[in-house]
Amino acid sequence: MLAFALPADTQTIVIAVALLIAAALLIALLARASVGRRVARPPPELPPEKPAVRPEPPPPPAPVTLPPERLAREQRAGEQLQAAQDALAAAETRLSGDAAARAEVDRRRREVSDAQRKLEYERRKIADVEEKARREAEAAARAKAEAEARAAEQARLAAERAVQEEARRKLTEAEAGRTLAEGLAKTRGGFMARLNAFVGAAKELDDATLAELEEILFSADVGVRTATRLLDSVRERLKRRELSDVSRVKAALREEVERILSLCAAPGESGHGGLPDLPPGVAPPQVVMVVGVNGTGKTTTIGKLAARLKQSGKSVILGAGDTFRAAAGEQLDVWAERAGVPIVRGKDGSDPGAVLFDAVTRAKAEGIQVVLCDTAGRLHTKANLMEELKRLKRTLEKAHPGSPHEILLVVDATTGQNAIAQARQFHEALGVTGFVLTKLDGTAKGGVIIGICDELKIPVRYVGVGEKVADLKPFDPHEFVEALFS
Repeated sequence: MLAFALPADTQTIVIAVALLIAAALLIALLARASVGRRVARPPPELPPEKPAVRPEPPPPPAPVTLPPERLAREQRAGEQLQAAQDALAAAETRLSGDAAARAEVDRRRREVSDAQRKLEYERRKIADVEEKARREAEAAARAKAEAEARAAEQARLAAERAVQEEARRKLTEAEAGRTLAEGLAKTRGGFMARLNAFVGAAKELDDATLAELEEILFSADVGVRTATRLLDSVRERLKRRELSDVSRVKAALREEVERILSLCAAPGESGHGGLPDLPPGVAPPQVVMVVGVNGTGKTTTIGKLAARLKQSGKSVILGAGDTFRAAAGEQLDVWAERAGVPIVRGKDGSDPGAVLFDAVTRAKAEGIQVVLCDTAGRLHTKANLMEELKRLKRTLEKAHPGSPHEILLVVDATTGQNAIAQARQFHEALGVTGFVLTKLDGTAKGGVIIGICDELKIPVRYVGVGEKVADLKPFDPHEFVEALFS
């Protein structure tokens, strides 16, 4: 029984092993077939190579000129090294046959070593000189390039300024403005129309006629004092029998009005005629203080005057001294840009004296010829305004001794007799040196200019007959009388 059992166990084991081997082979075949069915994935794409950035070649080195003395010293050092090496070689040759030459060989070797060190020193010095000269040459080249760039920029800015100036000039020429005769049209239609009607009536010169003439003169807004003076001059000529009839009264009045407006100057001369130049020996800038009550056209007059002075070739700066009224500074800014002149402004409500002081200081530093100073202009009946203007006048004196050189009072012609009252009060407080009569084209009360000249004996610098820059005209008595009586 035992003998038959053993073979049976061995057979079972063999069958089991065979089955395991077959299973392993089957698994291997299945795995191989599975791997074969897989689709080979393409390798991931590499990111595109960035284009190689070729560095810009460095600028060629600036040419360097070495000192001849330094080059000569290097050459001598090289020659000394060569001579020492030759002497060493000769000594070593002799040493092979003469033991006594060993000391000379040692000395020659030291000489060669010294000569080598000297040559290296000279070469280092030459390298230092080359580096220093190269840096200096590069710095000089940069400085030259910067200077050329600055010159080109300045030339460009100058060309732009020239174009702007030409544009302003053409704009000013286009704004021809009114003639003085056109500006006095309303005055001629009032006072002169009544005078012409009086003369054309061809009445006899009796007391009734003179009374009618007196009424006409009083209606001309020349003031009571001036009207009385004109009437007295007519009576004096009647006494001297210079006036034979009424038709000669107009000519007599014309002569007397021109004499009053001329401020008793010599024939052909006048105390008027625009802004006067500085007296000889007086250092610039010319400081002009412009005063007047609100609403007279003061700020506009300053802008027009700046444009006229700029067109005449003078350099001008504006000082925005009316810091109590925000619109004044903004309006003056517009005029400064239009006229092409600088302006000094402060914050609204700031000290006007500091603003005007800075304007004069800047004019002195930059060599500007004229400073036009705007000021506050509340009602002339308020004493505090006059005190403020007196303080500003003292401030200008501190900024530039002797200034203000001119105090211009801007008067509105439409106010008539009130303009004379304003002129008197401003003159008593500040010492007005000249008048500007504005809005002459909008009123029939242009005769007020005769009363101002007669009562205060102060010249009229300019008259305004319109809105354009050219409508601010230097006052000429003869031209005014011609336009008024034409």
